Amino acid sequence: MTAGRPPRKRRPASGTRATGTPKDAPKDASGGGKGTSGSRAGRGGVRRTPRKTETRTEVSAGGVVYRREPDGVEVVLAARRTRRGDLAWGLAKGGIEVDESPQEAAVREVREETGIEAEIEASLGETRYFYVWEDVRIRKTVHFFLMRATGGDPGDRDDEMEDVQWFPLERALKRAAYRGEREVLGRAAEMLR
Repeated sequence: MTAGRPPRKRRPASGTRATGTPKDAPKDASGGGKGTSGSRAGRGGVRRTPRKTETRTEVSAGGVVYRREPDGVEVVLAARRTRRGDLAWGLAKGGIEVDESPQEAAVREVREETGIEAEIEASLGETRYFYVWEDVRIRKTVHFFLMRATGGDPGDRDDEMEDVQWFPLERALKRAAYRGEREVLGRAAEMLR
């Protein structure tokens, strides 16, 4: 060794890794086998397996319910509280039950959540989004329909919604809390103009 130079590291013998495990040893012999997903050892040499998030698919249906008034078109929005306690206005929608079509589900959900009876006039397409609820990732598709109000009373709704109100169409476009629903309201506005 020459003065002032650090000592050279010894290379492992041919056919072995720096850990001393032979190159051709089965993966489980070096701890990289089943269940580790190739993760590195954490503190104390314990390997951590990445946690998988469960994913579920949900399909719902709902509607943009409108009525024509002397001052213009109004649409109904329903409000519920978010996890943070804020009031979020949006469209009535809900899950499609067994042996129920998206159209039947939309009519039923509108009646249950708003108290309004309505008839479907046209499809407004669908929205797709993800959200997480109780550590489960939900992949959601919602089929929306343009619906004309035929009767009913917002006071006859279920308790799921905190409030139900009619809004002028332009105001509803700004009041809806979620971008996907604002886009659906925009499509409805194009049809109703």
